[in-house]
Order: sequence, then C-alpha cells, then structure tokens
Amino acid sequence: MVDSEAAIDGPGEARTGRRWASDKGLRVVLALVESGPFLILVVLALVMSFLSPVFLTVGNITNLGVQTSIVAAVAIGQLLVVLTRGVDLSVGSVVGLSGVMGALVATSSIGTGFTTLVAIPLVGAAVGLVNGFILVKLKVPHPLIVTLATLGIVRGLALQVSGGETLVDIPAPVITAGSGELLGFPVPVLIVAGMAALFAFLTRRTRWGRWIYAIGGNPEAAERAGLPVSRVLFSVYIVCGLTAGVAGLLTAGRTAAGSPNAGILLELDALTAVIVGGASFFGGRGAIWNVVVGAIIIGLIRNGLNLLNVTPFFQQMAVGTLILVAIQLDVIRARLETRLQVVRSLRHAT
Repeated sequence: MVDSEAAIDGPGEARTGRRWASDKGLRVVLALVESGPFLILVVLALVMSFLSPVFLTVGNITNLGVQTSIVAAVAIGQLLVVLTRGVDLSVGSVVGLSGVMGALVATSSIGTGFTTLVAIPLVGAAVGLVNGFILVKLKVPHPLIVTLATLGIVRGLALQVSGGETLVDIPAPVITAGSGELLGFPVPVLIVAGMAALFAFLTRRTRWGRWIYAIGGNPEAAERAGLPVSRVLFSVYIVCGLTAGVAGLLTAGRTAAGSPNAGILLELDALTAVIVGGASFFGGRGAIWNVVVGAIIIGLIRNGLNLLNVTPFFQQMAVGTLILVAIQLDVIRARLETRLQVVRSLRHAT
C-alpha cells in the first residue's frame, strides 16, 4: 500500500512522510517563529546590557521609552492600514504638520492648552480622512499612490504655513504630554501604552476589529459576505492619521516646538516596526502588542548603537538587516502553517 503522505509529498520526500505524521514538532517550531519579535527583543537587551554598562540605567531606559513611544504611536495606526492590505506613507509628514498647526492654534484667539492638545491629533485625523476619501470615494487604485502624494502635499503645507520656520509657541500641557512624568513614569509612554491597550481591545474584541482582519484576509469574500468594506477602510485611514497626530503631539511636547521638518522618514520606522512585529503586507495578520515590541526593537538598536558610538550609517544598515530577517521569518511561518494544515488534513482523512 502506498503511504498517503508519501504520495502527496512525492518520491523525493517519501522517507520524511512519517516524520511529519505528528504535528507536535511543527507546532513547536511555529510557536518559536511566531515568538520571533519577543525573542529578538530579549536577545538584543541581553547583548546590550553586557556591551554597555549605561544601557540598563534608569535614565537610559526612560530615554529609550520616550523615543520609542513616538514610533510606536505611528506604528499602531499603520498596522490597522496594513491589516487591510494598505499602507500610509503620509504619517511622517502628518507629524510635522500637526505640530506646526498646534503652535498656530496656541497663538490664535482660541489658543489654550486644552484646545492645542485636541487640535494636534485632529489635524492628523483630518489628513487620514482625506486619504480615506480619495481611496474609497474617488476609487484611486492603490493606497501607495494616494499616500505618496499626500506625503508631499502635507509636508509642503507644513512648510508653507510655518514659513519654513520652527514655531516655539507650545503650551505647557503639550510639553507635559511629550516630556512630563506621572507617578515616576514618562507621560508619553503612558499615553502610548493606553492607546495600545485600547486598540488591542478594539481589534480583538469588537466587530470592527474582526471586520478589519476579514477584509485584509480576503477582500472579495468580505465584500460578498456583506461586510461594510468601504466604511472600514475609511475608518482605518482616519485612525492612522489620528495616531500620527498623537505622535505629532508627543514630538511637539518633547521638543517644545512645532517643526515643519519633524517626522521625516518616520513612516519608514513605523513600517519597519509593523514588519518586525510580525504583520503581513498581504493583510489579515498582525497584533498591536507585537508592533509595539517591533518599535521597541528599533529604538533599542539605535539607542544601543549610540551608546557604543557606532555611526548612524551603520544603524541604518542594522535596521535594514532586521527587516530582511523579519520578512524571512514571515516566509518561514507561512510555509510552516501550510505544512501544518496538510498534516492535519491527512490525519483527519485517515
């Protein structure tokens, strides 16, 4: 009798058919691959703690947390877009525009600490609304095209309204949000942790979150099932702009200024955090806390290399290498999942 697994695998894999009959080994390997971001973070932290005595000091950990919070804020919104098979390249420019607009609001007739706090994230949400409108209502074929265009438009608008100058009229509440402390913890870290907890709940425990994963997993099937695809896509781009606006708030508060050049290339850091965190550009896969871990890994690499006096050029190379490793882990994970499904199907069939 022909071994069923050998027949499926082909003659070249006949000898390995029985080895795959049990899926326990596959599950273990798959679990290790899926834990990749956390394992990378632990290994990097251990290595840096040995290489630099300054790394584990309270001051450096606090600084790392504040730096990471800005990337994490942008990456949380970027993940929602990536889950739907999209991308938003305008988020870095949104950080610059929102800070500038916050400084202008602060000096206007309605300028108070509260109105500035509210206005900065709302500027980001407004840009996200424009992105969503162009994609959903005007039916431009790909978000890469739309957000690449708005990247330039938003950055140019920030330079225009600020006259190309850094504005320093930032009220105290914004500075507290970006660089203050509460009960010994940095306020920006607390803000981003709260935001991550909120969106982790929304994506995993609400209908809206399930719709996002369903649309990213199979847009055509979601459409046939009657899911509100257009409204969900609209919403994720608004949220992505909003979280970029929050990053603009933290940046303006940390620097006590609204700079039109703030956030340059931040979109690349956010996308890197999403990839390193295990999300897939094919949509439908990714988790908020994993993306936060991805942002911490990026911050840890740059912080650690700075402590070791490594040039910024090498830092870029290190982050690029990390992206390739993360992509390869995603490929391995997909293959393992496919193999596991085959093994389980064979088991049920026999």
